Amino acid sequence: MAKRALILVEGGARAGLLYVQAAQRLGLHPIMLSANPAQYDYLAAESIEAIRVDTDNLDALIRECSRLRATYEMAGITSVGDSFYATIAKLCQHFHLPGPNPASIERCCDKFAQRQVLAKAGIPTPAFHLAANAKDVERSAVEIGLPVILKPVTGSGSRGIRLCRNNDELAEHTTYLLGARHTWQSSPKILVEEFAQGPYYSAEIMGNRVVGVGTGDCGPPPHFVYHEFTYPAALIDDEHDYIADVSLRCLRALGLGWGPSNVELRWTIRGPVVIEVNPRLGGTPGLQLVELAYGVDLVTEHIKLVIGDEWNLRRGQPHTAAARILVPDRDGTLDWIEGVSRAATVAGVADVKFYVEPKTPIIRKGDARDWIGHVIAVSPSLARTQAVLHHAVGLVDWAITPFPAVVHKDNSPPHTNEH
Repeated sequence: MAKRALILVEGGARAGLLYVQAAQRLGLHPIMLSANPAQYDYLAAESIEAIRVDTDNLDALIRECSRLRATYEMAGITSVGDSFYATIAKLCQHFHLPGPNPASIERCCDKFAQRQVLAKAGIPTPAFHLAANAKDVERSAVEIGLPVILKPVTGSGSRGIRLCRNNDELAEHTTYLLGARHTWQSSPKILVEEFAQGPYYSAEIMGNRVVGVGTGDCGPPPHFVYHEFTYPAALIDDEHDYIADVSLRCLRALGLGWGPSNVELRWTIRGPVVIEVNPRLGGTPGLQLVELAYGVDLVTEHIKLVIGDEWNLRRGQPHTAAARILVPDRDGTLDWIEGVSRAATVAGVADVKFYVEPKTPIIRKGDARDWIGHVIAVSPSLARTQAVLHHAVGLVDWAITPFPAVVHKDNSPPHTNEH
């Protein structure tokens, strides 16, 4: 009998391993299709079959999947990152496998198109304009009013997103986004957006069911690098229901509702305002936090849906789970890490992990790529979880030696760029 294969198109630096392990627990044979399989260290560590293929080329993916189907029973096709979800939807459609609607995914992954749909449906969003050049950006910022947020219309992980509080910051980030330092798949399109101020919330959804709502805190502006996440968010029933209702309205407006979705909101003076709808799971460490807090393994349940099996979203005994993201405060070389084993032995600590090894160069980008590790704690109460997390994080330490200063021939200081 042929092995049942789960095809993963690209894997994600951290969540990909969760998908590989969940697939194996379900008796599936995971196969990774990637433009560069070597970027995923866990593939070799887990002895996962990986095939190099141009994952931006739908025809190439169809040919490779057709070839694999001659050897394996192709149980399902999915991906970890939302940048490939529209392609996944088309592959599933081609091979008559369970999957989302391609048009809905493409509309959702274009942040401007998504904003237009949500606004038309009467769902609260920040004020926004689309800009293609510096004059458009400047005009939009005047109309909306500073401060504003500039972001590319596509992408994830807060890449290219910055709060611009004055005209100098606006001009600087516009130059960055329009210049060679930011990679565009097509012509530049920038979303100029009102800065929605208030607590951050994230709704994790499978199908049309809100599994949980968490909260998060970021580091200092102008970037949005998250430092801590907690599930469930400390909300009264009415607040939770309000967020859940707005989130499900987003899915209906966008034509989503198959598989996983993640809705990010800010609770402003106007109430919940939708920052972004993602047609995928929320990523790590949120996935681990949802499982610890609610007893629902979203990765496993997603794979069950992908292969046509019945899922189970029944919750277990509720707990509070929180993660502190370890973020460096400077660029340089990571010299050493200590305290990981001590922190891991603290009662209530679920996981302590570094994503990088000593001697790794650290160059901050101002987005989720700055994360170098996490500590996760869980307990029956928020206060206890916060206390455990604080204690465990205090046991972890590392040192970064700044890069040597570059001395120019004219003795002028080195030019520094925005992260």
